Amino acid sequence: MKTSGRIARLYLTCMVVTAASALPTGTSSSSNQHSETSTSAWTASTTGRTPAGTNAMGSPAPTTPAEPREANPSVTVTVSPKRAAVTVTTQTQQFTSSVTGATWGVDGIAGGNRTVGTISPSGLYTPPATAGTHSVTATSGTSSGSATIAVTDLKAVLTYHNDWARDGINAREFALTPTSVTTATFGKLFSCAVDGAVYAQPLWMRGLSIGGGIHNVIFVATQHDSAYAFDADAKPCLTYWHVNLLDTLHGGTSMEKPVTWNDVGNCFGDIYPEVGVTGTPVIDFNTKTIYLVSASEKNPTSSGNCSASSATFYHRLHALDLATGSEKFNAPITIAAAVPGTGDGSSGGMVSFNSQLHHQRSGLVEVGGKIFVVFAAHEDATPYHGWVIGYKASNVQQQIAVFNTTPNGVNGADGGIWGGGGAPAVDGVGDIYITTGNGVFDEAPPPPNNDYGDSILRLHSIMGSTLNGVNLSIAGWFTPYDESRLAQIDGDLGSGAAVLLPNQSSGAGPAHLLVQTGKEGVVYLIDRDHMGQFNPTNNDQIVQSFPGPINGLWGTPALWRNNLYTGGEGDSLRQFRFNPATELFNPPVASLSAQVFGYPGTTPSVSSPGGAQGIVWAIDSSLYGYASPNAGINCSVVPVPSACTGPAILHAYNATNLALEYWNSGMAANNRDRAGNGVKFVPPTVANGKVYVGTRTRVDVYGLLPN
Repeated sequence: MKTSGRIARLYLTCMVVTAASALPTGTSSSSNQHSETSTSAWTASTTGRTPAGTNAMGSPAPTTPAEPREANPSVTVTVSPKRAAVTVTTQTQQFTSSVTGATWGVDGIAGGNRTVGTISPSGLYTPPATAGTHSVTATSGTSSGSATIAVTDLKAVLTYHNDWARDGINAREFALTPTSVTTATFGKLFSCAVDGAVYAQPLWMRGLSIGGGIHNVIFVATQHDSAYAFDADAKPCLTYWHVNLLDTLHGGTSMEKPVTWNDVGNCFGDIYPEVGVTGTPVIDFNTKTIYLVSASEKNPTSSGNCSASSATFYHRLHALDLATGSEKFNAPITIAAAVPGTGDGSSGGMVSFNSQLHHQRSGLVEVGGKIFVVFAAHEDATPYHGWVIGYKASNVQQQIAVFNTTPNGVNGADGGIWGGGGAPAVDGVGDIYITTGNGVFDEAPPPPNNDYGDSILRLHSIMGSTLNGVNLSIAGWFTPYDESRLAQIDGDLGSGAAVLLPNQSSGAGPAHLLVQTGKEGVVYLIDRDHMGQFNPTNNDQIVQSFPGPINGLWGTPALWRNNLYTGGEGDSLRQFRFNPATELFNPPVASLSAQVFGYPGTTPSVSSPGGAQGIVWAIDSSLYGYASPNAGINCSVVPVPSACTGPAILHAYNATNLALEYWNSGMAANNRDRAGNGVKFVPPTVANGKVYVGTRTRVDVYGLLPN
């Protein structure tokens, strides 16, 4: 029987209504055949085929209501990475969910907010403007998975051991905690290769405009006279710039090269095989400038006898733009200076700075718009002195201060400033604290009374000349009563660097204190306002002294929450507690690490998320290569025996009980976390959930394992 078009249209209308009425609750139907958003389950056929939803006779087929779709309770939602660290506001973190279409929240808030950070539908987390730790959650149906993200407001690590006090503290570290620093959750993330040994502490800055974006950056200098800017977080390593400090753009001349190790000193191999940038640079945050000193030589004729008399030696102060590595502020300047005195035996009554004889080992200092560079010797090869030379930060061609620790004496007067690689401390009024090594001491009658071997000096900026130089005067000083014996036994007080304590408020003692330890291993606690000068009988004029590291200190202690941490040679890491009520240390050791650190010991740093959960970080670099005394064989030969060279080992300890070690870079199987070969003195840099370790050929970056 033939069906008319009118009847066919009637059948079609009925079928649409019937199908629509059978749709699940909450589902709509549309008869608009051209809409891309139509939810109709079928369309009319114009090809002679049976339309969906009809029987063979063209009548509507029986329908069964559809069941509502529910989440599968067996689905497991996971979030990757499981743990992450970012800086406030600018550094985002992309999270992914194992389930497509999951909804995101932060601390239980859908999409987050400005207080806890926001997260997009695709899982991109943008941190808030305040520091803290947050939980990021992905939810699908009744299942959810989460990850932890730590947000730091640490601005930068601009100088040696973190700050002017030289205490080694980062108290704005929220990602690294006792529960996150384990072999399962923490390890080596990546490495950045360099062209020479890294004896200077890597420096870190957040949110720098560089490479066409905003990035966290680490700055590294090498003994090959190179400087680098690396992305602090990118894996694999991303280099923003690398400059050769001896090329013509950075003040170098033709045929200039880093100093060969046996062209200076006494052939001890203190720095081997070349000397370039040794002292830790300093960064000016406001002008985005990094200042550092290169050492170089030209035309040497040495035959390896520890002299190169025909060579020309240079130390230059550079001022590099953080974004490009280009020189600025009229840099570089070739370092030169002279003060009245007879210490180097020269005629004319002047002592002149000699670049071949001096070694820029200490970190640089910036204070009051001035850059200060300090010097000691190459391996005590005389004649030499301790020098402090200042330059205007905004125009380094202007030398604005000079101080010589020992301008008088026979065959030089020594008194170098090196502190095991430390840097001079600076107090709140801008005074600088330096500690000298072995040298002439005559600050007692008869005149001239201006040589300060084995002493701690407080230097104050003035306008005018002094017996030791220009524009820097001694505002206070302390010399141990046994200074003469220290000089005779090579017992440098200045093998360690001073650390300033926070201002005290109990009233039980002085408000302004510093602590100093040297090769003798005595810990000196000194009133910075009345330093005690010299007592030939004893040290009763100072606040306190007591035995510290058993074999002496080569480096800088850390100071966190009234705890002093010393890492002496051939000794455990030691914790001494300071009592703020009495303003004295409790001399018995509070705790010891099980690990004994060979020469030269260690310079520890401390991280914490505020006043608790502190972690002490320390590097064992005892197998540093040439002249290492720790391998049990003769290491002072070329080529260096392989047994004399080994990896730096990074350790992490409980800051309230050093006997509890959380992690070290030798724990994980298959050398997963192994660092490059060690170098002396360099401390770790801790920032934004990562720890940066300088080695002989690279910088190793440790942090939270993502999964």
